[in-house]
Amino acid sequence: MHQYPQRPRPDDQQSYQDYPPQGHGGQYHQQPQQHQHQQQSYEAPSPYPGRPPYAEPPTAAGYPHDPEPPQPRRSRRRIWISAVVAVALLLGGGGFAAWKLDWFSGNGEAVTFGKNPPSDAGAGAGAAAGAPSAEAKPSGDPDVLMPTGPRSDFKQTAKLDDGTIIAKTRVAGAKSGFQGDVWVWAPKQYDDPKYAKSGFPVLIALPGGNGFPNNYWADTSLGLQKAITEGVKAGTSLPYIVIMPVLNPDAKYYYDGSDIPGQAKMGTWIAEDVPAFAKANFRTYKSRDGWAFMGSSSGAFVGMKTVLQHPDKFKAVIASGGEIVPDSPLWKGHQAEMDANNPEKLAQKLIDTKGPEVYINFQVGTKESGKDRMVKFQQQYGKGPVKTTIRDIQNGEHNGWHYVRGMKEGSLEWVSKVLKAPKPEAG
Repeated sequence: MHQYPQRPRPDDQQSYQDYPPQGHGGQYHQQPQQHQHQQQSYEAPSPYPGRPPYAEPPTAAGYPHDPEPPQPRRSRRRIWISAVVAVALLLGGGGFAAWKLDWFSGNGEAVTFGKNPPSDAGAGAGAAAGAPSAEAKPSGDPDVLMPTGPRSDFKQTAKLDDGTIIAKTRVAGAKSGFQGDVWVWAPKQYDDPKYAKSGFPVLIALPGGNGFPNNYWADTSLGLQKAITEGVKAGTSLPYIVIMPVLNPDAKYYYDGSDIPGQAKMGTWIAEDVPAFAKANFRTYKSRDGWAFMGSSSGAFVGMKTVLQHPDKFKAVIASGGEIVPDSPLWKGHQAEMDANNPEKLAQKLIDTKGPEVYINFQVGTKESGKDRMVKFQQQYGKGPVKTTIRDIQNGEHNGWHYVRGMKEGSLEWVSKVLKAPKPEAG
């Protein structure tokens, strides 16, 4: 059964450049805790006997099982502001009743991505694509898809040092019937007038663990967005739009990113509704050349499975952590459906039908297990249209900080070579 050890919180964590933090000697005391997904009488046998505990990075609300999210240290300036406002509340009464510290950071404020948003700006947060907007037509490339609308209502959740924004919205999946939160980040180039008529590649980032109610890739402490920004400057990464949906409908079970009979249609949510949401709000590409996944642990499995299941829609995946086959306890009694969501069987089907080509970049830390499963998959299925590579992360463990380091060391460059770049206008 899956277990999660406790780890240092982000506010005790140094950046991944200096990982592990000084004073820990690279080792952390771990106390395994029971995976919340296993709270039912049936327990599916693990396909990986002796699998080590997961060591997932944080969700936006903290680590699994944490009663409270980690609280950042308050600067003297913020403490002084708090004191002033407290006095103002006493003196001014209800006039300051709605004041929040988030007002000073911008978190919670409305966000619009792009200088040319869809014309139906008053639309709600639905993900279904509506009529095309009245924006100027893209020039030159027929593969460019301008935002189709309706436009979602975004609220800022974080602001990076370069001024880019991570924002959240609620998406009602038209095909899955599932409603869930989605976080998004757009690179600085997205607002550059030179790219106003260009599409951008989309990277759908999936978390491991519960994957609910938050997607931990929206936590800036992991450095995913910063790694992309630095890669763009260095010429080793494309400027991706990063879409970060919730992975599961609850924290009780895990759903393998699949349409398990009788359960929420999470496979349709990931493969259909999330891309439709991205197309509704952003300048993207019509073809699969502009679409990829990345994920860790169970999120890596879902990303790889979705690429193999829908090679006409997605081209590549960065899969970190060694999850290869479906193992949700909710598959009990549904063997045929589980087989239809098994990457091994999907890869063989793709080999038998001779394509189209898909690209799988496995990442694994040298201090975690799981590489044997990647090697076995590569040996058996890494042929014909299924292109596979394995990246070793030196001294890497099973966590997001190290997987981002692996992306900086080469995986971002790898995926950027197989996807389509945005094209600025001349001049």
